[in-house]
Amino acid sequence: MAAWRPRLEESANRGFARVTGAALGPYQSAVVRIGFAATWLFFLLREVPHRHELYGPDSPWGWDLAQRLVDSNGSFTVLLWTESDLWFELVYVLAVLSSAALLLGWRTRTMSVLFMVGVLSLQNRSVFMGDGGDNIIHLIAIYLVLTRCGRVWSLDARRESRQSDTGAGARDTTGVVLWALSGMTLLVVTLGPGLSAGWAVVFWGLWVVHALWWKVNRNHSEPRQLCDIIANLVHNGALLVIMIEVCLVYATAGWYKIQGSRWQDGTAVFYPMKLDYFAPWPELNDVLASNGLAIMLMTYGTVFVQVAFPFALLNRRAKNVLLVIMIVEHLSIAVLLGLPFFSLAMVAADAVFLPTAALLWMGARASGLRGRLTRDRRPDGDGSARTAEAEAEPEGPEKAGPRTRSASVGKQRQPAESETTDSSSPGSPVR
Repeated sequence: MAAWRPRLEESANRGFARVTGAALGPYQSAVVRIGFAATWLFFLLREVPHRHELYGPDSPWGWDLAQRLVDSNGSFTVLLWTESDLWFELVYVLAVLSSAALLLGWRTRTMSVLFMVGVLSLQNRSVFMGDGGDNIIHLIAIYLVLTRCGRVWSLDARRESRQSDTGAGARDTTGVVLWALSGMTLLVVTLGPGLSAGWAVVFWGLWVVHALWWKVNRNHSEPRQLCDIIANLVHNGALLVIMIEVCLVYATAGWYKIQGSRWQDGTAVFYPMKLDYFAPWPELNDVLASNGLAIMLMTYGTVFVQVAFPFALLNRRAKNVLLVIMIVEHLSIAVLLGLPFFSLAMVAADAVFLPTAALLWMGARASGLRGRLTRDRRPDGDGSARTAEAEAEPEGPEKAGPRTRSASVGKQRQPAESETTDSSSPGSPVR
């Protein structure tokens, strides 16, 4: 036993240094942020013509029913502070804008909180609206507040990189203004409509933490290092909770399906495909529903993948194979059953398990496509087309051809904490 003790202590020290020294999974958390913000944004935009019936004054779930439910379970929603139509419109616009800002990664520290407020306010106003995807959005919106999800693939990361390259100071007027406006809004809300004790502690606590972060971030002292360790711990803990949540969703769904007789005889997938409400492409559904072998394979395959996924995490290759199968399954649900937002939410949740190499490859492809779409072609004096990008290419050893640049994409490494430091303002959102 004494011989194993030094090894155990060494392993524990390495593990502690790993979870405190860096925010793990920066690309995975960024994909989760982008995926869920996009899903909620697209849903809100699609339902703009029907927003009053879903969450507004014309909702079948009336004001009194919503108020009684919120009083009984302590849910949070700002839509029950007043019955004003103008207030509802303002909250809806806030939800749309905060989703777009979080998608782009602009001030993610602040926008993640506003995103959570928008999701909880609308969903808790009418609890029977939406499909199964709204439950996962509800939970992830809370977890995102605790993550540093803007360290890569965000406007915040670009701003930090430019400040580092130019040697600009850490002054951030926008962040300070956002922090001050948030404090004044919290004060008005606390004295006006009123917050429950629990939610008041949550929001005021976040506001004070941002101020503390701004204070210690003004110099690289020991308090700054301590706060960075705590932030890494909170981020890594929240990311672990998201992973556990996804595993619980699949495990419970799979084991409940096993108990159903229709899942046992291999016909469960047939019935929703024959419902008019879940048949945006009835001809395609009829073709699949008429194939007994396909129905049986989809039924048993769904159960197998959901039950096996938590165990597949023990093997990287098995996990990656099941991830591909589940993503394809969700995309097929979006097409065959007409549930695009449920599918988008589940694909975004699955992305937390995607390998970093695959995410870097997809990011490189997306950057290349964006470059081709936004390339500005201007004619030369002789009439030939020449890109502005080519004109701006540096000469000498700094110039790299397309093959050199594409080959270096796969060799990118994850940014260290010291390479993407947070801004020093209390409203700074780089996470």
